Amino acid sequence: MKTSQESKIAVVIPCYKVSRYLKMVLQGIGPEVSLIYCIDDACPENSAAKAKQELPNETRLRIITHSTNQGVGAAVMAGYKAAIEQGADIIVKLDGDGQMDPAFIPHLVAPIIDGKADYVKGNRFYHLRSVKSMPWPRVIGNAGVSFLSKISTGYWNIFDPTNGFTAIHSAIVRQLPLEKIHRRFFFESDILFQLNLLRAVVFEVPMDAVYADEKSNLNPWKAFGLFPILHIRNFFTRLVYNYFLRNFSIASLDFLLGCVLFLFGVIFGLTMWITNAYKGVVTTSGTVMISALPIILGFQLLLGFLSFDMSNIPDNPVHKHLKVHKLH
Repeated sequence: MKTSQESKIAVVIPCYKVSRYLKMVLQGIGPEVSLIYCIDDACPENSAAKAKQELPNETRLRIITHSTNQGVGAAVMAGYKAAIEQGADIIVKLDGDGQMDPAFIPHLVAPIIDGKADYVKGNRFYHLRSVKSMPWPRVIGNAGVSFLSKISTGYWNIFDPTNGFTAIHSAIVRQLPLEKIHRRFFFESDILFQLNLLRAVVFEVPMDAVYADEKSNLNPWKAFGLFPILHIRNFFTRLVYNYFLRNFSIASLDFLLGCVLFLFGVIFGLTMWITNAYKGVVTTSGTVMISALPIILGFQLLLGFLSFDMSNIPDNPVHKHLKVHKLH
């Protein structure tokens, strides 16, 4: 296992309308980082090029330019690819808007260096002082997004899934289908989904976030309509892959029987209620029981599946095995 001095750390910064903050962010990156990739995602402010001009002595800085705006997810994937080609061991993703303190990078990469995790995310909700400084709409919105992400990704231990301050081992990046990961703001949850398919270990470490006058490029209304659909898609993909293709267990039976019984009880009960209401007939207690019992049993079986899924969080870091066997 490499030490912090031996590990080659690269930082990836997607750049779009961050010219006001990028120089400050770059100046805060410590000597533990070997390479810095600024991905100019067709930024109208030429953020990355401007930072290069303002910091001519920053020899670690590399600029990747997109001729058209491809989205923050695509920018990060481009940075991942470049860092891999240059032999990075650990890749940190850092936003250029000043909300993330670069001095936190050693703490972020520590679980990977220690061999305890494959992927690490910052958690802005761990300390009460951080929550108090956060806009309340963001706190409330994250609670809902967090629950959807837990269901779709299988990482029930992660509470801040949309946090963009992350670190990942390069051996894991090599296994990810980078071309399939969402190219815009959903990419953070999409990476978690792909990591679960790899059975990668994900950690969260407490961090503070800084909120000033910066504006997010995320359209909340579009996200509100799109993100739930993508989470549902990822959940069923993960369900089929982990519980029916890769493995078949009692949890798989719980889900199948639970769905069949629950849906039968609901459909039968509604059908009989509507039919009897139309005829003006009182529904018998026996009919009610035929509907209620499958619903209760189905619900209990689904809870059993959920309990198993919550306990099935990956706990054996994958990158150590990938490094040994040289998988690509």
